[in-house]
Amino acid sequence: MKKVAVIMGSDSDLPVVEKAFAVLKEYGVPFEARVMSAHRTPEAVQSFVGSARENGFGVVIACAGMAAHLAGVCAAATTLPVIGVPVKGGMLDGLDALLSTVQMPTGIPVATVAMNGAANAAILAVEILALSDESLADALTDARRAGAEKVYAKDAALQEKL
Repeated sequence: MKKVAVIMGSDSDLPVVEKAFAVLKEYGVPFEARVMSAHRTPEAVQSFVGSARENGFGVVIACAGMAAHLAGVCAAATTLPVIGVPVKGGMLDGLDALLSTVQMPTGIPVATVAMNGAANAAILAVEILALSDESLADALTDARRAGAEKVYAKDAALQEKL
């Protein structure tokens, strides 16, 4: 199974990123996590992500706040899918991170999830890996079914109260 690279721009992003770790563990997807800065350690980002395919990775998740150029730097260094997670905070409360992550030039795409949406980034990574892994595809189908059942149960409980 391919691995997922989870890169955060700062260790202060860890509380957000831990949600991605939990999802990847739930699906049994191997991952590596690193703290790397698009601005302070661009060579390290380019080296790690540039060799990601050769090192067994299938998807890159990049989480960063404020200027949030990490996902774009990662996408420029690889042709693997890159999922950006803008981290909420700073003077613009995450809007700067969202725009920095989502507004990529043609030819360097970054799939972008909601601010602090690391869990959805991990689910998207699993969906990408599931294109070539039937067991992951089955696990995703089961999870969707379980989610629907929870909603049906909540609706039934509401109807009983009415």
